[in-house]
Amino acid sequence: MSCPHLESLGLTPPTPAQPVYREDCTQCFDSIDEPTGLDVCLQCFNGGCVSDRLHSRFHSTIRNHPLSLNIRRTRKIVIRDEPPAKMSKLAIAAETEEDRYDTALAAKCLECNTELDITNGKLAPIVDGIMKANAFSRKEEIKAWEQELTSCEHILLMQQHKSRKIEQGQLGHCSGCDLRENLWLCLECGNLGCGRKQLGGVDGNSHALSHSIESGHGVAVKLGSITPEGTADIYCYKCDDERIDNSLGEHLAHWGILLAERQKTEKSLTEMQIEQNLKWDFSMTTEDGRELKPLFGPALTGLKNLGNSCYLASITQCLFDMPAFRDRYFRPNDDLPIVDDPATDLETQLRKMGDGLWSGRYSKPDADLSTESEIHHQKGLAPAMLKHLIGRGHEEFSTMRQQDAFELLQHLFKLISRSKHPSNLQDPTASFRFVLEQRLQCLSCDKVRYSINEQDSLFIDVPLEKLPAAGESDDASCQYKPVTFKQCLDNLTAAEKVELTCPACGSKDGFSKQSLFKTFPEILAVNARKMTVVNWVPIKVDVPVIVSDEPFLLDSYLSKGLQPSEEQLPDEPETQGPAFVPDAASLAHLEGMGFPVNRCEKALYATGNSDANAAMEWLFGHMDDPDIDTPLNLSSQGGEPGNTVDPGKIEMLGAMGFSVPQAKRALKETGGDVERAVEWLFSHPDDQGMYEENSAESGASVTAKEPAGRSTLPAQFQLQSIVCHKGTSIHAGHYVAFIRKQLEGHQAPSWVLFNDEKVVEATDIDEMRKFAYVYFFKRV
Repeated sequence: MSCPHLESLGLTPPTPAQPVYREDCTQCFDSIDEPTGLDVCLQCFNGGCVSDRLHSRFHSTIRNHPLSLNIRRTRKIVIRDEPPAKMSKLAIAAETEEDRYDTALAAKCLECNTELDITNGKLAPIVDGIMKANAFSRKEEIKAWEQELTSCEHILLMQQHKSRKIEQGQLGHCSGCDLRENLWLCLECGNLGCGRKQLGGVDGNSHALSHSIESGHGVAVKLGSITPEGTADIYCYKCDDERIDNSLGEHLAHWGILLAERQKTEKSLTEMQIEQNLKWDFSMTTEDGRELKPLFGPALTGLKNLGNSCYLASITQCLFDMPAFRDRYFRPNDDLPIVDDPATDLETQLRKMGDGLWSGRYSKPDADLSTESEIHHQKGLAPAMLKHLIGRGHEEFSTMRQQDAFELLQHLFKLISRSKHPSNLQDPTASFRFVLEQRLQCLSCDKVRYSINEQDSLFIDVPLEKLPAAGESDDASCQYKPVTFKQCLDNLTAAEKVELTCPACGSKDGFSKQSLFKTFPEILAVNARKMTVVNWVPIKVDVPVIVSDEPFLLDSYLSKGLQPSEEQLPDEPETQGPAFVPDAASLAHLEGMGFPVNRCEKALYATGNSDANAAMEWLFGHMDDPDIDTPLNLSSQGGEPGNTVDPGKIEMLGAMGFSVPQAKRALKETGGDVERAVEWLFSHPDDQGMYEENSAESGASVTAKEPAGRSTLPAQFQLQSIVCHKGTSIHAGHYVAFIRKQLEGHQAPSWVLFNDEKVVEATDIDEMRKFAYVYFFKRV
């Protein structure tokens, strides 16, 4: 049957660049596996559910797109006669949809309420194009297993030394030691050196790296990884990253090594990483070997791993467990936002996630008949749209590589705080914000200065003390002495001496510096840094941090503020002074964490030049600044005396809705750059700005905002959830979440393990403490 809309509309198949949402609805997680299937719009390829929520019809009405293709999928019964092949390379060798599913197709016009013939000459190419296109989540999944390697200028511009034939005997061992595996050939001069010690027990003394540092040569190839086809591990020490050498055969022939004669004898870096990632898992069995019983129901919904997305799943589970996120984004009785493209709208995707995790609609056993285990976990929600959206345009989160879960938290907070919130709904990140107050006191004249810094999370350095039994074993595998959370907080808030010249008395004896809470948040997010350096490479080690399950007080960490008996230091003149000299210890600490020197200097300048933790907090909040890597330039800072700021710039920001004090603060923080000031204002939405005693000069009456958090006592907190990580690098390994939940039939709250799509009651709490990386404490 035909309809006037089919005849009048100009339909074209999807191009390779167009996303086709043919697996799940863009506004909820209903999918093609539902009994009613999923409607795919024949004009823009949006996916809309046909169930009781009617998001397909909603899309059709809003966009005036009446034609859709209904796709309904049912699982075939599959009998396996052999175990699945062990993963050994990056290619996906999965079954096709035809192998696993029966698929039913039906086209219709929602406005005419008529069925359409999918073999129609105008309709058939569109249907065929939709079904052959990679679904949106499938495109993301494929990228998850593809290394995104490129060449670099050091390879393209490399000048090799005079050609010579390197005898096979010379290729037998490192030039600096006797190691005969994990050997790297410098493509520039032909030197052979052993690599760094690798995961999986591969030995190495970093002589290839030492050679690169001493000679300035950048590019090396791992001999054991070379194949006759011309693939191999290429590493550029100058870029400090894996690369591709498109002229590898020519570069090796320069040293008398022919590709046709080579055989791969060692695992590649990627193969070792995948192997280790598969090993880093959390126990899903009890002490007696029984599988943990899966949990189902509202707030007990798992998230499918998209390949390397466990860092996203663990943070998302912890955030949406908090009332601030649940109340903001799980709103089943509210209308959805009216937008042209729901898949690229942050509000829609966060509401979709809130509904997916809290409704209980999707928390049910996976009826996959091919599963041999008697234990059926959930299928898990695939957060492909949210992951793509929050990673769009970001250098790291746009890739499918494993990322740092805490950096994702910082990035997500930035996106949410900058987004629009309805007047009746609060920004959920506001519950995480608080104010730290720093106190400096001259050791000679005793005068003081107080400064404040608003933040939404806290960094704590975990003391590393090897247990005696560990001996001289490898740092990544030795045992460390447990520490308490209180010890870490005590270290963070302890007074320390800093080398500064006093502007009041001129003494060079230094200052006492201490940071304490001025206000406390409703939710305290804490990142536990457990890092050490081995062979010039920062690695994460597993130190148990003991945190009580019972509520505890933070009252003793509240700052008392300026006392009547204290005399304040004079304000620093804002006219240009001597060149900024970063604190050497703090700079070394930040560089040891892998931050470039330009970023370190900017962070120290912005946070008072004495606190590496505050600087690290600033860095995570300014990763996306367009000039983050440009050298620190103080020539534009404070060029005018006092607090004078260009009135024209204040007026420009005022026209955008910002108050005069906010505009002054932003312009001061950004050296008078209006564009950067706007960015600063969006990233500091609760900063009340710079208020002067004589505010009448502004010609406007302004009311100061309350500082973030509250200082009322008692300040009692309780551990609510933890993101745990197994692995020696935050960019590899595996993340899971442990969350305190009130389970049905239990008198007291229980710990629940969210391991991607698997949701079970946790039993090994010691494992949780050992691998904890991010803590979330709720004020009670």
